[in-house]
Amino acid sequence: MTVSVLTAPSLPTRAPEAPRTAGRLRVLDGLRLLAALLVVLYHYVGEGGWSDPQRTFPVLGAIAPYAWLGVELFFLISGFVICMSAWGKPLTAFVRSRVVRLFPAYWFCVLATGAFLLLPGLPTEGDRPTISQILTNLTMVQNPLGVDDVDHSYWTLWAELRFYLLFAVVAWIGVTRKRVVAFCWLWTLAVVLAPAAGLPVLGLLANPVYAPLFLSGIAFYLIRRNGPRQGAPWALLGVNWLLAQHSMIEVSAHYSPHSHRLSWTVCVAVVTAFYVLMAAVALGYLDRIDWRWLTTAGAISYPLYLIHQAIGVHLLHLWRDALPPWVLLSAAVAVMVCVAWLIHRYVERPGGALLRRAFSLSAGTRGSGSREPGARESEAREPGARTR
Repeated sequence: MTVSVLTAPSLPTRAPEAPRTAGRLRVLDGLRLLAALLVVLYHYVGEGGWSDPQRTFPVLGAIAPYAWLGVELFFLISGFVICMSAWGKPLTAFVRSRVVRLFPAYWFCVLATGAFLLLPGLPTEGDRPTISQILTNLTMVQNPLGVDDVDHSYWTLWAELRFYLLFAVVAWIGVTRKRVVAFCWLWTLAVVLAPAAGLPVLGLLANPVYAPLFLSGIAFYLIRRNGPRQGAPWALLGVNWLLAQHSMIEVSAHYSPHSHRLSWTVCVAVVTAFYVLMAAVALGYLDRIDWRWLTTAGAISYPLYLIHQAIGVHLLHLWRDALPPWVLLSAAVAVMVCVAWLIHRYVERPGGALLRRAFSLSAGTRGSGSREPGARESEAREPGARTR
């Protein structure tokens, strides 16, 4: 006698290591620009020298005290992008891609900002950097050396560099899903233990305040790459969201103005909204946002972040009595966006090409055909995407 067993139709599953294949993730480019503009808003409205920012800019004045949260979005995107760009690359290629991506625009902005701050009569004496400070900033490791940033926005780069240092270990042994998941859980454990361990080195490397955002970005990429039916990335997201909301107590207190304390509830709500946006990217819900201009938007976000604060805030102070506030604010943002594009077009791109050529020559290769895989903005493309 045969027994008929009714079973539910099986749903298609994706192989654990089979990546999605798609074109450029332009929505990430747009989110980069959004994050940069939020930080610009925070500095220009909050530090522009207005007597009463909330009365001068009724809507923006209410948003601006929380706009520093654009940095949290930057870190989420960074976790996603670094995992994506390191996949399938040896350690040397990963390191080279980071150097090529970060340093040309950074070197220019350090020198330009330092030269501006040395102009007579512009900044206050306390803002004037020394030549040694400017030169040390060129290394991008001025924070551990105890040297002040030429532009206060540069503090995030030290957090990024520590993330790259840790992820370089994964690139060294070879990036696979299991190794990335194991790395994320070990880092999460270090984040939990660091505050109580009493070991400065552990706290320095674990970066417990901002690590949950990088880790969450990695988890979102694992979901994007291998599909949503894997439990580990979702568990990582849940744990690290809980750690991130806890960090908001310390971070929101740091950013609170003297007059009042920022709302922890609002901060967590904004960060949660960023998590929802990144989840939509990971699940493919925002793939239709594929406008070509977003590529340029993403390209200028890094130089905009680097160049906007010290120069822009000083110019706002200089001209705030000469122009209506809305005109001055709009002009300042527009000018800085244009300057960021010029830096990308005439500094970042040719500078990156020169560094790639130097790396190729040092490796004993010849000609332009030796360009490393993904050298042109690999972090904005998914594995398997067609190259231009």
